[in-house]
Amino acid sequence: MKKLFLDDIRTVEMVYDHSIISEFVEVRTYEEFVLYIQENGLPPFISFDNDLGLAKDGTVAKDGYAAAKWLVYESDLDLRNLKFNVHSANPVAAEQIRGLLNNYINYLNSE
Repeated sequence: MKKLFLDDIRTVEMVYDHSIISEFVEVRTYEEFVLYIQENGLPPFISFDNDLGLAKDGTVAKDGYAAAKWLVYESDLDLRNLKFNVHSANPVAAEQIRGLLNNYINYLNSE
């Protein structure tokens, strides 16, 4: 299974070494993120951006933090072994994503 890259603007090669870009699937929106995981299962690695631009109706789109919250609260997936990175340029949001996922994974692994 491929790794997942969530970002509305950047491409994988803008963040990761060119030798591994073929290991990723790029998704551009929260909706594509959710649909990809529902159809393919939990990938072995997810790279998160936070700010995902505007939705089709011109409102602010659901962001990477919303995607992380979907994983934790709605997906019913076992996240114990989830590996992830946050490549967002938004430091506050990046820490929110890392904090949510790390705390939840630590909780699962302590049971």
